[in-house]
Amino acid sequence: MIPSAYVVRVVEDPADREACFAVRKEVFVVEQQVPEDLENDEFDADALHVLAVREDGVALGTGRLLYGEAAAGRTGGDPSLGSLGRLAVRKEARGLGVGVALVRGVEEAARGLGLAAVDLHAQTSAAGFYERLGYAGYGDEFYEAGIAHLSMRRSF
Repeated sequence: MIPSAYVVRVVEDPADREACFAVRKEVFVVEQQVPEDLENDEFDADALHVLAVREDGVALGTGRLLYGEAAAGRTGGDPSLGSLGRLAVRKEARGLGVGVALVRGVEEAARGLGLAAVDLHAQTSAAGFYERLGYAGYGDEFYEAGIAHLSMRRSF
């Protein structure tokens, strides 16, 4: 059983960065069978990453925030918008509030950067999760990596 005590922090060192990528590989590449070359992209190097870590140092989940030029392709070029993505929670940690804490951690970072809103591409099966956190869907359903998605936004 996974203990419920964990913290969410902005990634600042290589070990945390590698932990983010390990969680993403476990969730997206292994569990959801997303090709690894699609999962890792050119935006990872400059993105802001957040990591949920339990007391003993085990990574439970991660998410990333693209902003500025890196987010332009996902936000219609509006510099006041950030793009939340790559939100992943290890199977054993689901149901503990880790996903909510990660989203709120990304939002806090976005506000700290002066952004007015956060966009995301939610897997359609997760749209209800994001709606409960204040995100509203817009546009038509589309596919990324063979998985149905919906564009969503939350303004601050």
